[in-house]
Amino acid sequence: MKKMFFLLCLSLAFSCTKDFTESVSVEQQQLAKIVRLSDNNAAGSLIVRFEDEAITRVEAGVSRTEATRSGIESFDSVLDRVGGVKMERVFISNRFEERLRSEGMHCWYVVYFDQKVDINQAAAQFATVGEVAVVQLNSLLENIGDNQSSKPASQAVSEPATRGKLYAAFNDPDLDKQWHYINIGDTNVFSGVKKGADINAGEAWDITAGDNRIVVAIIDNVVKPTHPDLAANMWVNEAEKSGVAGKDDDGNGYIDDVHGVNFVKYQYDGTTTLTENESDHGTHVAGTVAAVNNNGIGGCGVAGGTGKGDGVRLMSCQTFHEIPTTDPLYNVWPSGTDTGAARAFQYAADNGAAIANCSWGYPGRYTSDSVFTPQNSAVRKAIDYFVKYGGGDVLEGGIPIFAAGNDKLDYASYPGAYRDYICVTAMSCDYTPAYYTNYGPGSTLAAPGGDYLQKYWTDNYSGLMNSEVYSTAYSEGYNYSYKQGTSMACPHVTGVAALAVAHALKLGKKLTALELRDILACSTHEIDRYCTGTKHSQSGNNIGSVSLSTFKNKMGVGYIDAFKVLMNVEGIPCVTIRTGYRLSVDLTDVIGGNPTGMTDSDGDSTITVSMSQADRQKLGVEGDIVISKTGKMQLKCTKPGSAIISVSFIAGGTAVGSNEATGGMLVTRKMAILSRSFASNGAWL
Repeated sequence: MKKMFFLLCLSLAFSCTKDFTESVSVEQQQLAKIVRLSDNNAAGSLIVRFEDEAITRVEAGVSRTEATRSGIESFDSVLDRVGGVKMERVFISNRFEERLRSEGMHCWYVVYFDQKVDINQAAAQFATVGEVAVVQLNSLLENIGDNQSSKPASQAVSEPATRGKLYAAFNDPDLDKQWHYINIGDTNVFSGVKKGADINAGEAWDITAGDNRIVVAIIDNVVKPTHPDLAANMWVNEAEKSGVAGKDDDGNGYIDDVHGVNFVKYQYDGTTTLTENESDHGTHVAGTVAAVNNNGIGGCGVAGGTGKGDGVRLMSCQTFHEIPTTDPLYNVWPSGTDTGAARAFQYAADNGAAIANCSWGYPGRYTSDSVFTPQNSAVRKAIDYFVKYGGGDVLEGGIPIFAAGNDKLDYASYPGAYRDYICVTAMSCDYTPAYYTNYGPGSTLAAPGGDYLQKYWTDNYSGLMNSEVYSTAYSEGYNYSYKQGTSMACPHVTGVAALAVAHALKLGKKLTALELRDILACSTHEIDRYCTGTKHSQSGNNIGSVSLSTFKNKMGVGYIDAFKVLMNVEGIPCVTIRTGYRLSVDLTDVIGGNPTGMTDSDGDSTITVSMSQADRQKLGVEGDIVISKTGKMQLKCTKPGSAIISVSFIAGGTAVGSNEATGGMLVTRKMAILSRSFASNGAWL
């Protein structure tokens, strides 16, 4: 289909200010050079990768002509015909130049030319040059937001009694609006809300709430560095902050990048300053990751710390923004291009980011890894560079986390859907899939993303509290807003990933990016039992319904639980039981061996379980915790929650009584109990 499209384009004359008299004839091998990442591309620019043997000539030519020509005659001839203005490296030369060259990243260039030139025919012209290995259309990325969201939120302070039910250790007044962290079943959110449909943040915060050594790159709109609930957790490039204005003080290739870089502006005028933005998207996403906790204002962030300077740091990698310009060649600087995204991943890796939050993608272009993998694109190269060299001092390699998309497609959007990356679908406050979420192949796991239509159509939306995600906003006049989307689900997983790294550091561990990825995927709960019935949907002005059974087995492996993530980091076995049911749990995976051999002379089990009175009350444990002769633990929890218990048994020797043996050894192991209303049985998850 792609080839037919290009051949059709090649049969047309150029529609532009220049008169192209020669026909364009492209061999099949030249056509194969062209990479299309979307149907929506920035006018007047293309990305090319030169063959390795040609790059020395290109670098000399660019240097000699002040970046207006390549020094390769056939390439420069095409530049002349398309009104070429300049060309420059995609990946910026800096103190890591040696490793950039070892990865072949110095061979990628972006070329700028007359915006009136047909982009497809320009790509075909460049593909005829023998020294060119790849021609990539400079795709416009789609910020994965939703047009029903971005409503200002009430700034009213919540009543202390309500806050106390959520998480008494933090004093943030709007935490009660953040059901996505701690869902107490408040019907002010939505009449059909389900208690426990959240990321279990409160239980995780009892263990860790962040670590300021961890840097998270927000590759998105701008993160407002002066926001009162973000400023203390912004990443600071100390060399630039204390350096000389107008100088690249740290040698990273960018000037005055104190909190990050505006890659949109840099692409067109070489400046890096973060700018105001017509969208709250990046600031909203950042707040979910790490709004400052326990500071007495606004809401919380998943990894925002405890108010003692221990929140993770937010690096603003601004890749989205429509900026008007008076330049006759560029009417509007395009927002969210491949060039900006590629540079953002390079920047994140080179400046110590461990995790990249990416709430964007290429909607509808790719449908499988087999289609995506062969495409040798600059963005793919940059993501792989981040995976290999990111992590800073806290993680071995970087981990990119993407949103699945809001197009209701039965497959997730790329790049996130690629098998090596985390891709997040969205669920609502009642465990059901959000009406807009993409699902199916490429989906890794789910997280709360909100669902505006639940509140609007069912509860006559009032605007005071709703079932969307509450977080920080950029817009003048208010500092917080509600939004929905897989864009909002994505930073929940990013924040939880940061908590995992923080807990590992506290334990003296340094995880690899692969270990972290696997821990996240193994720390979920099933969601399929809620994929029944119908749900409201909306397309334009037409209201319909969507069958929830469509999503069954297609939302990823389940939805994320922050507490379970931390238990897996610590190596503590974790069992999920269904709230309100007396269940039997096999302890074999905890204690190993043969449970029937762990009995005393009377045939009674020597296995004992210890749970604090506070935890018994928190979980509403009814009656005794009984251990059978075959090593089965029986208990009933009437409240959702989590607790760590101790399992003890006699190993070896001759058992003569509980915790007594001749020649034996008393062994104690920890395990975690998660009482959740969504678990269908007591099996190990």
